[in-house]
Amino acid sequence: MKYEAVIGLEVHTELQTKTKIFCSCRTSFGADPNTNVCPVCLGLPGVLPVLNKKVLEYAVRAGLALNCEISRFSKFDRKNYYYPDLPKNFQTSQFDLPICEHGYLDVEVEGEKRRIRITRAHMEEDAGKLVHHGTSITDSDYSLVDYNRTGTPLLEIVSEPDMRSAKEAVAYMEKMRAILQYVGISDCRMEEGSLRCDANVSVRPVGQKELGTKTEIKNINSFKGVERAIEYEAMRQAELLEDGGKVVQETRTWDEKEGVTKSMRTKEEANDYRYFPEPDLVPFTVSDEYIENIRKSLPELPDARKERYMKEFGLSSEDAVFMTNDKATADYFEAAVDAGADPKACVNWLMGEFASQLSTDGIEIAKAPVSAENLAALLKLISKGTISGKIAKKVFATMWKEGGNPEEIVKAQGLVQISDTAELSKLVDEVVGKNPKAVEDFKAGKKKAVGALVGQIMKATKGKANPRVINELLNKRLQSL
Repeated sequence: MKYEAVIGLEVHTELQTKTKIFCSCRTSFGADPNTNVCPVCLGLPGVLPVLNKKVLEYAVRAGLALNCEISRFSKFDRKNYYYPDLPKNFQTSQFDLPICEHGYLDVEVEGEKRRIRITRAHMEEDAGKLVHHGTSITDSDYSLVDYNRTGTPLLEIVSEPDMRSAKEAVAYMEKMRAILQYVGISDCRMEEGSLRCDANVSVRPVGQKELGTKTEIKNINSFKGVERAIEYEAMRQAELLEDGGKVVQETRTWDEKEGVTKSMRTKEEANDYRYFPEPDLVPFTVSDEYIENIRKSLPELPDARKERYMKEFGLSSEDAVFMTNDKATADYFEAAVDAGADPKACVNWLMGEFASQLSTDGIEIAKAPVSAENLAALLKLISKGTISGKIAKKVFATMWKEGGNPEEIVKAQGLVQISDTAELSKLVDEVVGKNPKAVEDFKAGKKKAVGALVGQIMKATKGKANPRVINELLNKRLQSL
């Protein structure tokens, strides 16, 4: 029997406010453990929380960008449960009156467009962080608790179970990250935990309408992890059902090292949390004027930017998606084009040599040592024929390691491309004369023989000969024999 996966995601994003949601403690990442804390976020007796108004603004910005309805009347609730990183033994969250509801996100996977419905997006406070002694919670002898993250403002965005593959889930997460970055509410650094998700996964026989029993995979913090965890869990459930077993509703964790999900605890229901309105925070209202002012301040979003890139720069849909799925990449691309770079050539470099260097160094494009203006200057040298693409890679490597203007590097290293036909004709005659076998191969119809001759000329000129001119001269010379 064939099964299909049914997937819903609960995305948690930390909002990049300077202070926490209900107190004035800093939200800076990387501080010494338990230093960004106070009586309010630790839940000590006698304290009272005060809502950070920037959190509400960011929640509304995100809701509008995700096509949600914004609630005019909302409130906070207490979600009661015990966990070592939750000092109050409850989490201040939103239950039945969330700030945002009924949105959607459109994604495209392998040429097919899908609309993923968003059930709700609500504000809440983050818990602390457990630092496990082992590789994960399941094999640790003990864990330490860092409460710095406690009280950091979160937006939890809950989708409907509309995804049918791990690839769709990743596409949804990537699109979500892009939108949250564009509207300026989160840096979405998954490696720092400011964007993570829980995946609800079930399987059912193809054609069946009823949903299967779901499991929840907690706190996945990479796109690769999302894809691998969902694929593994769907396969695990399908094999279990095929063997006559029964899927148990539970919470599981993803073990990145072993590539498996592991059981953590039985899945709670909403009534297990004993939700009730937060007595220390009054309900609040949001006016139409407030919402419209935020709507007017929204920037150009990824879908609109993608369409503009396709229309204005002639990019393919795939290239436009790559350029717009990360705001910093899109900003860099536009800066390079504004500085005179050919759009398509710029895309090729950003997806190729540039992306490779970023990956090697493990840095984001915002920290790249080559500015958009200098990349544009390098691409203009190629288009003018001053240097070849091969030489450009050498110049780029120097720019990356040492900085500097590409024109100055080309002059200093004597890398100007040789395009003089008289000089190159002599080399062509010399190489043709020394390689009668290649000439015979060419006459026999083996066009690849030209490539070997081009290679020898490039070697003789240390890569500085103009490939286009060489090919023209070689073909003319060989056809005359």
